[in-house]
Amino acid sequence: MSELLQIEELVKAYGKGQKPALDHISFTVGSGRIVGLLGPNGSGKTTLIKLINGLLTPTSGKVLICGEQPGVASKAIISYLPDRLSLPGDQTIGECIAYYRDFYKDFDTERAEQMLSSLQIDRKKRIKALSKGTREKVQLILVMSRRAKLYILDEPIAGVDPAARDYIIRTIIGNYDKEASILLSTHLISDVENILDDVILIQDGSIRLSSSVEDLREEKGKSLDAIFREVFAC
Repeated sequence: MSELLQIEELVKAYGKGQKPALDHISFTVGSGRIVGLLGPNGSGKTTLIKLINGLLTPTSGKVLICGEQPGVASKAIISYLPDRLSLPGDQTIGECIAYYRDFYKDFDTERAEQMLSSLQIDRKKRIKALSKGTREKVQLILVMSRRAKLYILDEPIAGVDPAARDYIIRTIIGNYDKEASILLSTHLISDVENILDDVILIQDGSIRLSSSVEDLREEKGKSLDAIFREVFAC
């Protein structure tokens, strides 16, 4: 199994005398895996994701994507869903599709159009005219319509209703190359437990546990949600 992502002794500190947001964490993500990056709010998940995407610079340690540091090459193979809506409100859905098609060589327009059609979403509507749940779906459709090697999804199911969560999860598992991998950040464990291959539990910038989900369930004799609550004493 080749390694798509390598994190080596990664540290991110925002100021002198402050506790690091990430404190010497290390892990790898191989090809063909769905990996849950799980932890309470404020645990360092989003900081880690921004470092992987080259939006922040490490204080020390390494981030390697296919052996290379974050940069132009890594952006071409990572499809990133941020934790906040990033689509321009004045643009139509069709204009957003055209932008993604022009900007990303691996963007599959037909896939995007099929997903919009299945949801009966009008591509002529402007982003600002959509409900929160529909905006979340459109942004996910754009992200998952790329033929990327690594999908990084930051809290894709937070703040949406259960029906929307179900659609988002189906979209995630149904629209990526099986040789690619997904790093999925969330604190809603029960909703994603059944789709995860591996799990990384993070708290206060440190990794508390890293394992395959199958091995963890066998060892503990509990659901991942129960293990999460036990580790973090929720």
